[in-house]
Amino acid sequence: MEFFGLERIDERRWRMPVVRSLISGTGALFGGAGLGAGIEVAEAATGRSVTWATAQYLNYAPEGSVLDLEVEEIVRGHQVSQVRVICTVDGREIITVIGAFGTRPVPLEGQWAVRPQVPPPSECPPRPMMDHHEGTISSRMEMKLAAARSFVDFPEPPSEFGTSALWVRFPGLDEPSASGLAIIGDFVPFGIGQALGARAGGNSLDNTLRVARLVPTDWVLADVRIHAVQEGFGHGLVHLWSDDGTLLGTASQSTMVRAWREAPPTQQELK
Repeated sequence: MEFFGLERIDERRWRMPVVRSLISGTGALFGGAGLGAGIEVAEAATGRSVTWATAQYLNYAPEGSVLDLEVEEIVRGHQVSQVRVICTVDGREIITVIGAFGTRPVPLEGQWAVRPQVPPPSECPPRPMMDHHEGTISSRMEMKLAAARSFVDFPEPPSEFGTSALWVRFPGLDEPSASGLAIIGDFVPFGIGQALGARAGGNSLDNTLRVARLVPTDWVLADVRIHAVQEGFGHGLVHLWSDDGTLLGTASQSTMVRAWREAPPTQQELK
């Protein structure tokens, strides 16, 4: 709650000022932060942890606006709740979050996804940032390029497999949370630029988080896998790994692909 600045109004309603530290470089609320806030309030309202949640992005919430969030527990079962969170600004719907919340103590488990072999964070270079990211949500994350190229070097040839990876952490936050994973999972646009070898990204149409298992970890590896870029849209998946190799969850997105309008800084300017 503190990370997002959420203020509880009553049992079902919250408000969240859209401050600079929650926006993207576009000047509007970072999509993963919208999903993360929706997860936070749904967990608080139901008393149950998220299993999966998806956000549909309908409009922008610019810096300086106030996001109102209202939780509706549509179905409450013995172990699982089906929930909808409507997020509005001045009565205009911005984000719709739906999801399932709860746990089921079934003695069956396993992990079959395979984490890519990448260097540890201490051996990876930092991800360079552009001036317009100063003070935004990106500045609250420490990021290391584990298997990715610097945007300063683009354009370059497209990647062979459409995969990339970066280490991410939130300094000062010790325990991983589903809402934090929702933010880190919003890196399909990053992966699109990596896959294309171009100064490109995109605006998210949706973002879905599926939580596997939360374990203590300092860094999270965002293992980005782009499936296709066609007809102006990009589609991809992010596996979210702990530093000990546990699969924390997965996130998937479709985005409207856009080329960057501004030139990146030079290597000298980044120093």
